[in-house]
Amino acid sequence: MDWFADWFNTPYYHILYKNRDYKEAQEFITNLLKYLCLPVESKILDLACGKGRHSIFLNKLGYNVTGVDLASKSIESAKQYENEYLKFFVGDMRKVYFPNKFNAVFSLFTSFGYFNNEEDNFKVFKSVFDQLKYEGTFVMDFMNVSLVEHNLVEKEDKMVDGILFHLRRKIENGFIIKDINFFDKGKDYHFQERVEICKLDYFKKLAEKAGFILKNVFGDYQLNTFEEKKSPRLILIFKK
Repeated sequence: MDWFADWFNTPYYHILYKNRDYKEAQEFITNLLKYLCLPVESKILDLACGKGRHSIFLNKLGYNVTGVDLASKSIESAKQYENEYLKFFVGDMRKVYFPNKFNAVFSLFTSFGYFNNEEDNFKVFKSVFDQLKYEGTFVMDFMNVSLVEHNLVEKEDKMVDGILFHLRRKIENGFIIKDINFFDKGKDYHFQERVEICKLDYFKKLAEKAGFILKNVFGDYQLNTFEEKKSPRLILIFKK
């Protein structure tokens, strides 16, 4: 089984990351929408939506939102928030489910780079392209791997809900790897996260091959200019 199919579907994934900054995420989306000038009736696909926190916020702002994620338990949780203009589906980001349906597709908070080969990475870009309407927008929000490489924290222990998570990070074969070990209810657990080191030029290559035009690059959630040596994020805006 792929690491993401396994890890993202466990309750421990949501425990470890329960303190993610929702305010920061909502501010980013607000800034993004202001920049994009998306009409409220626009249809948005939230790719790898998890439990739907961004989808739900987008829907509250008046957008017609579809959330897709591979983790069935996350989608099961998200479905409690469904309404006429907010729907959730279990799906693979490499596949086309809604041809020519969306005005925008969002891939937020490093939901890419999980696969072991370039062919799968390209399939993601191609599926997004095929699901966008003419002149639709694709937003790719990825970590700035150059900064991560330079500031890698190799060892970290984190106590959450009475569970002590031992986090060990390394760079190996073009991937940033995080090993997650912990003990709970009489059992030892080990999971791993693997995110490919994808930089700006690589995204440009994939996008061009899929048919996209790169319109802008930002370096943080306030949409400041990207600087490889110090920006925390790599946010790319593509047009079909």
